[in-house]
Amino acid sequence: MRLLVSNLTHRYEDLTVLEGIDLDLAEGEILAVIGPSGCGKSTLLGIAGGIVAPTAGRVTMEGPVPDGCLNPVTFIFQDFALLPWRSVEDNVALVLEHHPLPETERRQRVETGLRRMGLWEFRKALPKQLSGGMRQRVGIARALAVRPAVLLLDEPLSALDAQTRELLMDDFLDLWRRERTTALYVTHNLDEALRLADRIAVLSRRPGRIREIVTVEEPRERRQEPSAQAHLAEVRDRLWHLMKAEAQMADREIARA
Repeated sequence: MRLLVSNLTHRYEDLTVLEGIDLDLAEGEILAVIGPSGCGKSTLLGIAGGIVAPTAGRVTMEGPVPDGCLNPVTFIFQDFALLPWRSVEDNVALVLEHHPLPETERRQRVETGLRRMGLWEFRKALPKQLSGGMRQRVGIARALAVRPAVLLLDEPLSALDAQTRELLMDDFLDLWRRERTTALYVTHNLDEALRLADRIAVLSRRPGRIREIVTVEEPRERRQEPSAQAHLAEVRDRLWHLMKAEAQMADREIARA
């Protein structure tokens, strides 16, 4: 499905967090959103997912709902958001419990998600028995269980070490190649955005406005090859040039606050 964000503005009382945001995500596209701390990235995701009501503007979705889709829009969070007293399979099954599904389909959806994320043999484990990377895989498997049309990812890899981030980026790209799910991906990591995204939207410091949307021309399957590094370095320099001064100003504002 296609996701459209039109003239979006959001305020918390007298504080304007986002202003005049326009985004158009094509079906099957990954759009990364980067920007300095406090620029409204997570608020943008909350509005896109319907859990925050915008002050002005709107978010719409266009196109047919995929077969078997239970939730058109689904979140994957930074903090995994797992229930510690439930097993891996029960955490994944949680999102299906309010849907009137036959028990066989419920089990099949849980098993499919866990197998895709390499977690089937850990299905009876509790979250505390898993590494951070495995807990995030549970979060992804849970999102897959509802077969979403659009994924909203809020810095899903930022709490993980570099090696685990690399492995999960590979997992995410394998998943995207199979599902071609539209994704709005918030991150503070430029290299992560360059690895995953078709386009990268750069937000200004608060109030967050779109400074520029940068297209990554290099095909994803070639981005780790030596021949692609010059182009990616050029795009990275451009992104950092757009962000650097405002990131420094945003950090000073946060420190003063």
